[in-house]
Amino acid sequence: MKRRPAIVVLAAGRGTRFRGAVHKLAQPIEGAPGAETVTVLERTLAHAVKTQLPVVVVTTPALATLANRVVAARDVVVLPEVDAQGRPLPVGMGHSIVAGVSATGDAEGWLILPGDMPLVRTDTMLAVAQCLERYPVCYPQYQGLRGHPVGFGTELYSELMALHGDEGARRIVARYAAHPITVDDPGVHVDVDTPQDLERVRL
Repeated sequence: MKRRPAIVVLAAGRGTRFRGAVHKLAQPIEGAPGAETVTVLERTLAHAVKTQLPVVVVTTPALATLANRVVAARDVVVLPEVDAQGRPLPVGMGHSIVAGVSATGDAEGWLILPGDMPLVRTDTMLAVAQCLERYPVCYPQYQGLRGHPVGFGTELYSELMALHGDEGARRIVARYAAHPITVDDPGVHVDVDTPQDLERVRL
């Protein structure tokens, strides 16, 4: 059976730019009053799961239950937020990428998708996955601008595993001949960082 790329959904950030009592990933984006709502993270995961590619979510204890509403517990990597003495632990993007790639080390590449991008379409993710058959780094672009998810081939495993702290994978993208895929999907640019972003996503 041919191995397939895995989608690593990053959902461990603190979302400090979102000024609200509830984490931005737990904010509802659809649902009738009194009915069960769909949150930002759930919508992002639902689109990823529809690809039928392996999906792993890297998140925190506070959001793990939310992730489990869409994916199996075995596909949720929980990063502790505090140590044994109750001191905050760093939960940077680099650390999250390492955790997700490590959990799917047998995948044929990885698509790194922020959990706060609920409008990225399933077919966009599949286009990036297919591109990895020919290029080491791929990304979707809409109207000439790069978006998410960014795909990395297996030959970049060691470099992904060397990331740390808040360091994302931009330097890896810059180092290799990243291949753009033109898509008709404005969602590749839409993330939820502020309440205003959330309202636009809800429209």
